[in-house]
Amino acid sequence: MNPKAFDQPAVADFAAAYPRVPARLTHQIANHPLLTLDAMAALAARMQPTSMGHNAAINLPMGVSNADLPGNGLTVHETIARIADCGSWVLLLNIEQDPLYERLLHDVLGEIAPIVEPATGKMLRLEGFVFISSPLAITPMHFDPEYNILFQARGSKTMTLFPTADPDIITQPFFEQYYNGGPRNLPWREEWAARAREISVVPGQAIYIPVHAPHWVRVHDEVSISLSLTWRSEWVAHHADACRFNRRLRERGLAPSAVRGFPLSNHLKSYGHRALARLEQRFGKG
Repeated sequence: MNPKAFDQPAVADFAAAYPRVPARLTHQIANHPLLTLDAMAALAARMQPTSMGHNAAINLPMGVSNADLPGNGLTVHETIARIADCGSWVLLLNIEQDPLYERLLHDVLGEIAPIVEPATGKMLRLEGFVFISSPLAITPMHFDPEYNILFQARGSKTMTLFPTADPDIITQPFFEQYYNGGPRNLPWREEWAARAREISVVPGQAIYIPVHAPHWVRVHDEVSISLSLTWRSEWVAHHADACRFNRRLRERGLAPSAVRGFPLSNHLKSYGHRALARLEQRFGKG
């Protein structure tokens, strides 16, 4: 039987924060054999190329767009092998496609389901991601479309977080663009720095990141391995579809009201989008 990821104080800290407030947690899987650099290299060898990404990650501008992230001239596998000195990061996506990591994902998130589900409903679309980063690597400003716990397994990093769904940082048009296939890297303005909260983690610590909380990450002076386990909720799904509905209205010259933040409902707009999407699928987009 796998050891528990969270002890009771960590569970209590998570319960106090969820779902709206970022929090540093402790965990007990930093030495898990699936989270070593060798295990990451072996996992990457089993994964499809479309499930991996990598780029140069040193001295990136804070507000760099997804399209402008620089390459490093290496393959993913070469980047992992040279991660200590190639100034890059590697992202392994949807690691739950591998049975070993699928079990780890479900075991860990199952421990917090009794807290999550009374607050935000059934945990939906459970997914896992791994970040392998060179010393001093930067992940630019972005937001995540899911609830997220980032487990630090090797090295250390600092995450700088901003208020959840801050309307100045993530505007309604940006939400609508993202949920219609646009990028999620956010622009940057220096005046936002005063709103930031920094959380640093070392192996055995984790960060709970609320859905839609803008953040950027800086790795410290050694190789970093982080495991990100995520889930969504019915509210998240309705919010996304309401953003898609608003985009439809905006494309027709209308000025829709803002999609509502948690815990307010977006059901009407969401169901409107879903109904139109079904009609378009059946009859074509007119």
